Amino acid sequence: MKKKLALLLVAGMTMASLAGCGGNDVAPADAAPAEEAPAAEEEAPAEDAAEAEEEAPVEEAADDTAAPAADGELVRVGFAQVGHESDWRAANTQNYQDTFSEANGYELSFVDADNDNAVQLEAVRTFIQQEMDYICIAPIETAGWDTVLQEAQDAGIPVLIVDRSVDADASLYETQIGCDMVAEGEMAGNWLAEYLNGEAANILVIEGSVGASATLGRTEGFNNIAGQHSEWTILDSQSGDFTQAGGQEVMESFIKSYSDFNVVVCQNDNEAYGAMDAMDAAGITYGVDGDVIIISFDATHDGLQYTLDGKINCNVECNPLQAEFAAEVIQKLQAGEAIDAQTVVVDQAFVAPGIESQYATTMTQEVLDGRAY
Repeated sequence: MKKKLALLLVAGMTMASLAGCGGNDVAPADAAPAEEAPAAEEEAPAEDAAEAEEEAPVEEAADDTAAPAADGELVRVGFAQVGHESDWRAANTQNYQDTFSEANGYELSFVDADNDNAVQLEAVRTFIQQEMDYICIAPIETAGWDTVLQEAQDAGIPVLIVDRSVDADASLYETQIGCDMVAEGEMAGNWLAEYLNGEAANILVIEGSVGASATLGRTEGFNNIAGQHSEWTILDSQSGDFTQAGGQEVMESFIKSYSDFNVVVCQNDNEAYGAMDAMDAAGITYGVDGDVIIISFDATHDGLQYTLDGKINCNVECNPLQAEFAAEVIQKLQAGEAIDAQTVVVDQAFVAPGIESQYATTMTQEVLDGRAY
């Protein structure tokens, strides 16, 4: 099927690459109250597709998510999900389950790969054997997809790469749908440069899962800006695997090795919760009234609560409500219409009260109450 090569651009951003976001860990015990993190398949936000499109700051997708097959049967969709490592992932999973429901004309086969690349590859091969109509993949790793994508193409099954990206021949899949991780990293870097206004920064980075395009993109984007500031030093950068436990473990190690840091960049909210736990235990202050600036990514409900409370200085969004875009692509493929090679979901950044920025929205209770996830 012929695909459009034009990139759908997000207003005010230059999107360079698509990637993705990164468990259901609790937030810091002694920080400000936050809602309990949702379970991967039962407790995550369950707004219907129409409400999600109305409230979430994303490019508009089709209002009608129902896509019955020509013979009236349900459209069979296989979804190989990364896992359940974060609050973001739980919301993303729930969004797919709500959107690809029988009521909307779909039969969804869902596999949680639990961050195991081999399990995810096997899940896709199972979908091929089951002769699914479409396959959605949120890839755990960027590499190693050519063979299984070729198998899907040989079987005549269109594949949608969602949330993250793959290093594979683009002719082997129909489209990529997700956020621009490089742009997110650059947004965080630009905000920090604005906030510091020429002051020195000794930076520690807690990265996401090794090999994930979210990790690669956010790291690249932030480093693009850091490289423009000779007064900044990145002291260390280690993987926290997008989990609260991982973030805490890495931060505890950092605290033992470094005493002069004043910025901690966490590549998702759950890692930020763990970093805050470690700094609380060590008596290190952070946030707008502390000695350490915290930058986080994903902008989940709890993450934005901590931003509102001044615990997180800046939180860069990665919108998890992406299933409507996948449904729109499938509807177009069902109708024999051309589709875009890439669809970029809009992101924004949020900062704690009292901080003004051209790169971010100041967090308020009204903004938090209006969030769909």
